[in-house]
Amino acid sequence: MCPIQYYTMIRQSKDPKYIRLEIVRFAKEHGIKPAARAFSTTVKTVRKWLRRWQPGRLYTLDDISRAPKNPCSAVPANQRILAVKYKKECPSWGAERIRDIYGLTISEKAIRNIWRKDGLLKRRRRKHKTKNDLRKVKSLWRLFQQLDIDTKDLIDIPELWPQIHQHNLPKVQYTARDVVSGVQFIAYAQERSLTYADLFAKILINHFQTCNVNLDGCFFQTDNGSEFIGSWQAKDDSAFTKTVESVPGLTHKTIPPRAYTWQADVETVHSLIESEFYEVESFSSRDDFIRKASSYTIWFNVARKNSYKDYKTPWEIIRSRSSAINPYIAALPAFFLDEAFANFLDSKGKRGYDVLPRP
Repeated sequence: MCPIQYYTMIRQSKDPKYIRLEIVRFAKEHGIKPAARAFSTTVKTVRKWLRRWQPGRLYTLDDISRAPKNPCSAVPANQRILAVKYKKECPSWGAERIRDIYGLTISEKAIRNIWRKDGLLKRRRRKHKTKNDLRKVKSLWRLFQQLDIDTKDLIDIPELWPQIHQHNLPKVQYTARDVVSGVQFIAYAQERSLTYADLFAKILINHFQTCNVNLDGCFFQTDNGSEFIGSWQAKDDSAFTKTVESVPGLTHKTIPPRAYTWQADVETVHSLIESEFYEVESFSSRDDFIRKASSYTIWFNVARKNSYKDYKTPWEIIRSRSSAINPYIAALPAFFLDEAFANFLDSKGKRGYDVLPRP
């Protein structure tokens, strides 16, 4: 007699097929009743596995699911129609939400089974797939339709920090990048300020207009930093916004608070310039710094191929999209905003109360 009950062995076994195979072999050799006694089970159970067993096919001793073959067959026709209708109207909603909002009487599992049969149940896109799809959408925009502008602290880069103090190098980088082509423009200053951001916008706009870039319907996108929007208590638009929107058809847009991914294009070049330039280059003076920064910018815009943009350089994308834009668009050298601001004041020849406030 078997000291352990058949059902206890089945529950504890990782693969019950082999126990059932031994029952079949024993029953064929000694009979059904002796097998039932030997394995502490019933004659009906032994007879069931003898009937199902097919020589050479071990899977015939697997349990057969008792679930309905077609669980949606009992769903009322009107509920099935409504489940499909609401899913087509709200493709991103799940079964629980649609069931609760529209008051369907069938279960969430039944709703999902209906959607699966009609090809309406889609897998959630993974992050890399979402990024690829978003790149395709952005590639259909016009050139310079969206220019992302942001600032980057340079004092937190270990390789650059000693040189900043030794050679009085700038502490803040002002960056602008076109979303479609990936072309970037950079400037430097000792601090973040609305004055410098406004001057940066003026120089960029002048550069675009000189290179025959059509800015009608385009926009400059920034975060909500005070260097772009001024004081949060201000009732009027900032100087930066007024400068941008003084150009017909050009607007200034800000991202929602903490929506940092909206500036992903410019944040990407901030990461690249840190690893490709600041961490590997050494500088002997401010002049040496700005020369090398200009060389990097031109290399990035003209020679560096971007794997996310079909291995094309920003200039190749611009040239393929528009022959009217001047090639100099990709060759704007890096510059110091504080020196540009000082030159601006000198060129105006103003003194006393007429002089614009320094940052």
